[in-house]
Order: sequence, then C-alpha cells, then structure tokens
Amino acid sequence: MWVGSDDGMIHLTKDSGKTWENVTPKKIPEWLMINSIDASSFDTGTAYIAGTRYKLGDFKPYLYVTEDYGENWKLITSGIDDEHFTRVLRADKSNKNILYAGTETGMYISYDKGTSWNKFQKNLPIVPITDLTIKDNSLIVATQGRSIWMLDDLTVIHQLSSSIDEEKLYKPKDSYRMRGAGGRKSLTAGTNLPNGVIIHYFLPNYNDESDEVNLSIHSSDGELIKEFSDKSKENSIKVKKGGNSFVWDMKYPGAKRLDNMVLWGADFSGAKTVPGDYIVKLSVNDSELTQDFTIHKDPTSEGSIEDIKAQFEFVNEINGVVNEAHNAIENIRKIKKDLTKFQSDYADNESAKNLINESKLILESIDLIENELYQTKNQSNQDPLNYGVKLTNNLGNLNSAFRGGDFGPTAQDIMVKNELIKKVNIQLEKYNSIISEDIARFNSNFKNLELDYLNVFM
Repeated sequence: MWVGSDDGMIHLTKDSGKTWENVTPKKIPEWLMINSIDASSFDTGTAYIAGTRYKLGDFKPYLYVTEDYGENWKLITSGIDDEHFTRVLRADKSNKNILYAGTETGMYISYDKGTSWNKFQKNLPIVPITDLTIKDNSLIVATQGRSIWMLDDLTVIHQLSSSIDEEKLYKPKDSYRMRGAGGRKSLTAGTNLPNGVIIHYFLPNYNDESDEVNLSIHSSDGELIKEFSDKSKENSIKVKKGGNSFVWDMKYPGAKRLDNMVLWGADFSGAKTVPGDYIVKLSVNDSELTQDFTIHKDPTSEGSIEDIKAQFEFVNEINGVVNEAHNAIENIRKIKKDLTKFQSDYADNESAKNLINESKLILESIDLIENELYQTKNQSNQDPLNYGVKLTNNLGNLNSAFRGGDFGPTAQDIMVKNELIKKVNIQLEKYNSIISEDIARFNSNFKNLELDYLNVFM
C-alpha cells in the first residue's frame, strides 16, 4: 500500500501496514501536496504520483513514476503545459503504456508510460480534473464545477497504431443484450450509450464516389446475419474519411412490411440475438478486415440463456412466416394489376373471351387469399375499429406483446402462434396451387392464342 500526505511525504508498506518505509522522492519540491497515487496493474513495484504546489504559487505539473518500490523516482511531465498543474494520474488497466492525467485546465494522455504527453480534451470543457477512474474499459472523469464525464470504450485507444495510412477495424468492446436506448445529444444532461454493438473503424483514404464500404455481421461459425453498405438504400451506413462508428442493434432481419399497410400493434422487426460470440467484417472494395466480439446477457435479467434462445426462435419463426405471406401478397397485387389490365386490353377480343372469364376466376381466388392474410379494407389508422385485422397482423401483434424482456414463450403463446401459422399456411397452399396450376394453365392458353401476356415468377 502507498500513502501520500499533504506535506510531500510518501510511505509504503509491504506487510499490510505492520511496518512503513519512507520512499519520498529525494528531489521533489518542498511541501508538494501528494494528490494521487496509482499502483501499476502490470508491474510489481511500479507506482505513479501526481502532486500540486498551487497553494504556494507554483503552477508547474508534478508527475512521478517509480519502478522499484520508491527507491528511484522519475519526473514525467514532458508535453504538459508549464502552468497546467496536475491533480491526478491514473494508469490504464489494459495497456501498460497508457496513462491519463487530470490537470487544473483539462486532460492529457500518454502512450509511452509518461515519456511524453498529448492533450486529450475532445469535447470536455476546460475545467479542473479532480479525479479519474476506469470502470469496464471506460474512463470516468470527475471535474470541479462541470459534473462527471465519461469517455466510453477505451478499447479503441488500446488498439491505436502508429500508422495513420492503413484501414483499421477495431475489435468491438463487449456489449450487453438489454433494453433501453441512448445516444441522444444534450447540452445540459447526460445520455446513455446507443443500445447495441458499437463498431469503430478508420478509413484514411475513403472516397465516396469510387469506394464501396460494407459492414457485415456473422455468427461465430461465419453465417451471415446482416449486411450494411454505403451504397445500399435499405441497409445503409454513413461513411466518411477518417474515423467512423456504426451501431448494430443486435437484431436479425425482420419481416417485410409492404407499403401503405395499416396494422395495429404489430411488430415485424428482427429477433434480438442470443448472447454469445460473433464476427464483424469490414470490406473496402476488394480488401477485408475481420474482428470477433462478444455479447453478454444483461446481468440484471432474470431470464436464462435458454429463455432467450426460445424467444429468438419464436420471433424468427413468426417473421419467417409473415415474410412468406407478405411476399405472396406482393405477388398477388402484381398479378391482380396485370389481370385487370389484360381484361381491359382484350375486352373486345372475342378469341380472348374464355381467358377473360378465367382471369376473373383467378382474380376472385387470389383476392380472397389476400384478404385472409391481410385486411385490405383498412385505409387509415382508425379503420381497424370497423374492419378487424387479419392473420399477419395477429402474428405481428403476438411478436409485439411477447418480445419484451428475456423470457421464452408461454404454452399459450405457442398455441396461438401455431394456430395462426396453420391458418396462414392454408392460404399459402391455396396461393401456390393457383400459381402452379391456374396461372400456368392461363399462360398456356395464351400461347395457344399466340399471346403470352401474363408472366409470373415464383
């Protein structure tokens, strides 16, 4: 244990306080107030001290290090302004070369164990830094008059390299699968981190016109979960030259939601992933960088990993069925549009009379299917009061009501899900039968008339 005093004395005990040794540096100024002592997490006998003499009119910084239990001390203040007197010095817990210093006028950082220092102010106000601590790879800063500040994710600093000309994908900090949100900016109040996996990467030579950047998330066995691109409209990412950050919300792809759908209480977003190990890949044109990362369960959650897996599979199954149903609806609407146009174009064509009647039967059949899957009468958000919602909306509502928390589905959840999926599959079987038989026969008859008007792709 190390002890510093207000009158410039430093003592050390190696036997839990039974005996003490005076290890005060021989060349420190008189009456130096020892403001902080930090023992190294890596090297036995190494400790760092910060002292002040501002009460005596001396505003110089005083930072010292010993590597031999105080037998020898070295002043380490190169790079700190002459009148930025030092209040606290802390060593990083993960990288032995990194030190953080708090002064009367802001923050400094050293990447070489104090041999040299650089200003580390970022968006922190110019304010006295009275103390520093590190918690879960985040730097917590106590100020005098400007509240408490926090620099999240020191893992990026740990991975900095001397080269500034190479693309870099940093290993993401461990994340937690939990509810909540964050990331909102405020000038007057604190804010939480964005909820998700924060991925940092560096592109020194990015050109938005000639370069294509892709970020993809994979399971530990390499299976693709989701992909994002600066050239994509659906899953787009904003990319700039230099440092970039992207937050993956930990969700798998959700079910398709068609334009102008009126739904009540339905959630078709992707299932939130199960805690475990994952992979992120950064592709820039033809080059690729890879890092692995870990997602942990919320330590306050009462649900088990098995519960979370059951929830994940439940939501994924529903979204898969809804996606298939909505794809069918999308195709049904195209078929209806084409058949309606056909009837109009060939209304006066006597040779197409039988085909027009056939097209009307097809229209009637697929219209019934669409209306079983989705309530087409709903045109405004209040219409469901008059026209009840249908199958895919009910499945989406089941997802919405169920996915909160970290618990698996109840027996009732599973029964409702199975009943709804059974009804959806009945409609999809009818749809597939019409596509494979009725539409195929319709096109065959077109060909007999040397007309091939309606083309449907499965």
